[in-house]
Amino acid sequence: MSTIENENSNQNRRITWEGCSVLLDINDGDRLLFSRLTAGSIVKIGNKNYPLQPLIGCPFGSLFQVENGINGPCLSRVIPTPEANNNTEDKREGAVKEESRDNRALIDNNTAQTLTGEDIEGLRRQGASGNEIVEALIANSATFENKTAFSQEKYRLKKQKKYAPKVLLRRPFARSICDTYFKKNPARIGFLRVDTLSLLLSFANVTAQSDVLVVDMIGGLITGAVAERLGGTGYVCNTYRGDSPHSLEIVRMFNFGDENNRRIVRLPLTELSASHIGDSKENGHLQVADSIENPSNQSDVALSSVPSDQPVSMEATTVSSEDEKFDTVTVVAKVHKAVQPGEKAPEDAIKSWKENGFSSLIIAAPDADAWNIVKEVLPFLSFSAPFVIYHQYLQPLATCMHNLQVEKMAIGLQITEPWLREYQVLPSRTHPHMQMSASGGYVLSGTKIYNEDQPNK
Repeated sequence: MSTIENENSNQNRRITWEGCSVLLDINDGDRLLFSRLTAGSIVKIGNKNYPLQPLIGCPFGSLFQVENGINGPCLSRVIPTPEANNNTEDKREGAVKEESRDNRALIDNNTAQTLTGEDIEGLRRQGASGNEIVEALIANSATFENKTAFSQEKYRLKKQKKYAPKVLLRRPFARSICDTYFKKNPARIGFLRVDTLSLLLSFANVTAQSDVLVVDMIGGLITGAVAERLGGTGYVCNTYRGDSPHSLEIVRMFNFGDENNRRIVRLPLTELSASHIGDSKENGHLQVADSIENPSNQSDVALSSVPSDQPVSMEATTVSSEDEKFDTVTVVAKVHKAVQPGEKAPEDAIKSWKENGFSSLIIAAPDADAWNIVKEVLPFLSFSAPFVIYHQYLQPLATCMHNLQVEKMAIGLQITEPWLREYQVLPSRTHPHMQMSASGGYVLSGTKIYNEDQPNK
């Protein structure tokens, strides 16, 4: 985390700042991408690069339009006016009332548009904006007036996306991040759909002041979603096997402040299973949050042992001596280190978890055997505490459910397959979306019970 991010950790989280992560929605979901706002960051739309500097300091939800500025292509913020909103409402009401026209007499033979490509390039050289080009295309269309209101709006949107793209500045949070990854790269998050993510948080009873143990092998999406719901209270402990922690790259997109990042900790299974806190001192080194943003160099290693609540700054003090002919320069270091998500859990929290257990457990490890993970981490859960396991396929959870029943380790076991269908709701045309995801994976949930063979929590 940069110094700028640390300074803005307590500011209004509804306003963007330099260094924050944002979700750029281009042309109403046609293209979604994450970006970090800096003075030199850019976004490529079509064959041109547009700087993201104008987005800094704007509220989330702001709409920007592509324009040709004095210094080249730029993004200009669109300020909605009451008149524009009223005109939109009038058009919708008129479209519902008057629909006597139809498209039966229209013939698509590519002769309706009289404006050629050379004419459009000429308008651009003259400095015409994208909206002006769209209006020129509409004025030179021989069939536009004969189309239905729905067809006219469809034609306008199609031309607007090509000649006047719009960028919506969205705030990254659990739902928007999950939706974006599910559309762009679902394999990165184990094909976890947003309704399934909601079900995981609900079945695990993630509430304020909870201590949640997670096995997150899908980039940190579960960890970030739990931390978002905790709101800076309790702990979310990401556990792992061996010496290599799982990536938490997605957590950085949530723009958490220091208090939330302090509640996101990591702990290997070897330390959780140790009888005493001091049994695994050799594994007690500070785990780096992520190798992407914490390269291995001497300065980073030197600062890793400093308390995380101390910001970093360097001050030089000159001390003069009468007995010597030179000045001695003493460098006094005041450490101000920004809190990173995924640092080692504090010792008092580890002691509490070993004595009382965690309040809930969430497992999302599509690439690992579900039963092998459950039998390792379930003993760290408190009795009568809920647990939930996600997997893309049914069979691993069915095997896990059978073994839990045989071992008498849990009750209330059930496997749920979430189902989600989105609806298009518009005047005179409300219907479900024709294309939807077939499956959102499967969820095994249950409650841990007392077993004499397990240590008491």
